[in-house]
Amino acid sequence: MDLTFRQATPDDWPAIWPIFRAVVATRETYPYPPETSEHDARDLWMQPNDGRRFTFVAESDHEIVATAYLKPNQPGLGDHVCNAGWMVAPEVSGRGIGRRFAEYVIDKARAAGFHAMQFNAVVASNERAVALWESLGFEIVGTVPAAFRHGTEGLTPIHVMYREL
Repeated sequence: MDLTFRQATPDDWPAIWPIFRAVVATRETYPYPPETSEHDARDLWMQPNDGRRFTFVAESDHEIVATAYLKPNQPGLGDHVCNAGWMVAPEVSGRGIGRRFAEYVIDKARAAGFHAMQFNAVVASNERAVALWESLGFEIVGTVPAAFRHGTEGLTPIHVMYREL
């Protein structure tokens, strides 16, 4: 699959929203309520692209198939560590988009001056994501039991994952 990656613009939101809605509706990977409104979703996902906060898209054949954000994990004295999140359209999941997109965003994080990346809540039952992050050098640095209400598995642990950039 040919992919291109770029910073998102406000005009990309209509193509990002169905991906956000579909991923959140599964209640398997993100803590956002499935009934999150489009307005609230946009506020949650779209970063200001200010040199420290970004929203990205992945395109195939000029169609947005995935989206990601990158931002400081903490304000002030913790802003040298970034946080990121990815969503791949369910209909193209499993085709290697996540790995290639992750490599792109990790490179962008380095270029933005971040020293490390931390994920605050990787759902433990999301084995594909955990394996992907570990293959890209992330380590599980902590596990919080029963911290996520999974749509089918009930209370599920989350992992905090970290890597230096």
